[in-house]
Amino acid sequence: MPAAFKMNKVAIIDFESGNLFSVFHACKLLGLDPVITHDETEVLTADGVILPGVGAFADAMQHLEKSGMTQAITTYIETGKPFLGICLGLQLLLDESEEFGETKGLGLIRGKVRKFQFESNVKIPHVGWSKLQKAGQSWSKTLFSQLHDGDYMYFVHSFYADPFDKEDIIASAEYEGKTFCAAIRKNNIFATQFHPEKSGTCGLKILESFAVEVKNGN
Repeated sequence: MPAAFKMNKVAIIDFESGNLFSVFHACKLLGLDPVITHDETEVLTADGVILPGVGAFADAMQHLEKSGMTQAITTYIETGKPFLGICLGLQLLLDESEEFGETKGLGLIRGKVRKFQFESNVKIPHVGWSKLQKAGQSWSKTLFSQLHDGDYMYFVHSFYADPFDKEDIIASAEYEGKTFCAAIRKNNIFATQFHPEKSGTCGLKILESFAVEVKNGN
């Protein structure tokens, strides 16, 4: 294939979680060349990387460590190329999680993953639509550039990220009166607690913006 027609490769990291194929098909729809992988070379040679996931934090970290993905993710992020975390893929970026005791994370974002705590009988996990709220950072020239304050996204989670540096939070959301981090942005790292691939038109806009960054090489 001539270089002018070369498609940009996106590595979707596989740590035996669900949700991989919906992300894969969204990338195909947006003109990217996605590959589901746990191979270090595939990750390091990609134009963009997505860390999706649902499931238990400790199990996910164990799979990442066994496959060599912990170092590969760190090395890739140091290149400055686009990186997107989704749901558990956001939480894994932090220092540690209190899920089933204390488990160390990737340590790329200073903070801790905490469980929702309510005094009343509130249903957990939080499953459903919640609206995004701007939180400090401008959305201009980010993956949220096509969104509006108050747009709704689809969440499925019992734990939430609590970054120590609140400037890393680009959007928050609320569940039963509890405000929590819905998305973070730090340099080339962008990650969401919600599932953009399940969030309709608004979610697709985020993935469209990610595709543009990948194609532009920034």
